Amino acid sequence: MAIARAVVPPHPTGDKRYKMLDATIKRHQAQPDSLLEVLHNAQELFGYLEDNLLIYVGRSLKVPLSRVYGVATFYNFFSLKPKGEHTCVVCMGTACYVKGAGDLVGAIEKEFGIKVGETTNDNKISLMTARCVGSCGLAPAVVFDGNVEGHASCERAVKRLKGWTHE
Repeated sequence: MAIARAVVPPHPTGDKRYKMLDATIKRHQAQPDSLLEVLHNAQELFGYLEDNLLIYVGRSLKVPLSRVYGVATFYNFFSLKPKGEHTCVVCMGTACYVKGAGDLVGAIEKEFGIKVGETTNDNKISLMTARCVGSCGLAPAVVFDGNVEGHASCERAVKRLKGWTHE
């Protein structure tokens, strides 16, 4: 007599990324204390953490949605909205702020019609801030697609971002 194997049904959406996320959850034995690692994996797979994904993770780990959402909103790494093709992160640490980081953010917001945490309508640029990027000697610092640029000026930052919109 053959032994029947349990077949895990596909996620209702049919999205194969959920199967990969399930493998991470299984590797951590669906332990609630693996929430941070599972959310990291979810963001890697999906690009951002939409509401349905947060609910799925919470149910899979048997963690209240309030805790899942609390972790997802506490850490700067996580994004609850889709990011643009390019990211601009303005350091708002003390040294950068004193040397004009607030003016940089204001100039970018005005030029591109977005606020911090938003993405342009064409999905080209996402604007974010960070508490500190660890480059105080280069203040004010801006991170363009992962590359730190020091001694940034409003004019240079806007020019760099405009280059991204004409690709």
